[in-house]
Amino acid sequence: MDDTVDNWAVKRATMVMAQLKERGIRDTAVLHAMNIVPREVFVAEAYKSYAYQDGPLPIPAGQTISQPYIVALMIELLNLKPVDNVLEIGTGSGYAAAVLSRIVKRVYTVERHQRLVDYARDCLHTLGYDNICQHLGDGTQGWPEHAPYDAIIVAAGGPDIPPTLRGQLALGGRLIMPIGRDRRKQRLIRLYRLGYDKFSEKDFGPVAFVPLIGSEGWSPTVAER
Repeated sequence: MDDTVDNWAVKRATMVMAQLKERGIRDTAVLHAMNIVPREVFVAEAYKSYAYQDGPLPIPAGQTISQPYIVALMIELLNLKPVDNVLEIGTGSGYAAAVLSRIVKRVYTVERHQRLVDYARDCLHTLGYDNICQHLGDGTQGWPEHAPYDAIIVAAGGPDIPPTLRGQLALGGRLIMPIGRDRRKQRLIRLYRLGYDKFSEKDFGPVAFVPLIGSEGWSPTVAER
């Protein structure tokens, strides 16, 4: 199949049906966003033919673009609304930020690798998405200037939820993040902020993400072992 616009659209629709709907993703806003955001734009040239396969793919700086199902699942678990402002930790390729931007009012996304900030900016510019704000920095410190956030999504695994991110959640806000003492194996945890210092958590099963590096995550030396 040639890589024309129409054929990419067919592959995308097949991905939504086979990898998302058939695996239980039901949020219509998430399904629509996944169906209209072209994942092939965010995949490195050498891997474009695999853009809609059911798995992660390499991107620059030794990172990955997450499996489509995991992107959809994490976003669905945030119970997003069109008026929400969302903080993303770990911009990566920019793909998840792009999907979020088709669902919510504004996306604030933080990345620690300058190479990926530039990579994502180029991808997002190609699509003309203008409700995404990027920041280079330590993701475990969030982006306090725009807090509080209705939802926070963390695309890297840490030993615990950073206290700073807890503090940047609005009352009633939701946070989704991989948590685990093993640097490459975690549990997907959703946190609700019920009050100033009251939170509830729910476990959605095992996942495997790259380590969350930062002052309230893994140190670079520990994460590389």
